[in-house]
Amino acid sequence: MTDTPRPPLPPFTAETAAQKARAAEDAWNSRDPAKVALAYTSYSVWRNRAEFFHGREAIQAFLTRKWAKELDYRLIKELWAFAGNRIAVRFAYEWHDDSGNWFRAYGNENWEFADNGLMRRRIASINDLPIAAADRKFRWPLGARPEEHPGLSDLGL
Repeated sequence: MTDTPRPPLPPFTAETAAQKARAAEDAWNSRDPAKVALAYTSYSVWRNRAEFFHGREAIQAFLTRKWAKELDYRLIKELWAFAGNRIAVRFAYEWHDDSGNWFRAYGNENWEFADNGLMRRRIASINDLPIAAADRKFRWPLGARPEEHPGLSDLGL
């Protein structure tokens, strides 16, 4: 795996930061660990909840574990702030475990990008809330969120 540039590149504008957030959302909704890992530098540093790890191989392994546990995963990200080579997003995702228990996870991510547009640092804080299946808000078919589906603010999240 190489560090092929991934536009849009920093420094970000409101438009390009929103594009970067949506591209990340679409990639994560693919639930393809190898594809998602390509958006990060080979030396990327992550904190995800209480886990700390480095590099694309560790990212791919983490995502493989994640999506084996978090079934029918659907995610929405929303741009919160940006400056230079940094972007902050807030997000929510819904998933269920192998017993059919549903959850909505809420969180914030801080991203720092290399000049080539690959993410070199990701810091994520996430909280899970058990929900009833009837309370789900993310019901599109698996994959990318349809353009017409409401975002977080529109859903009151």
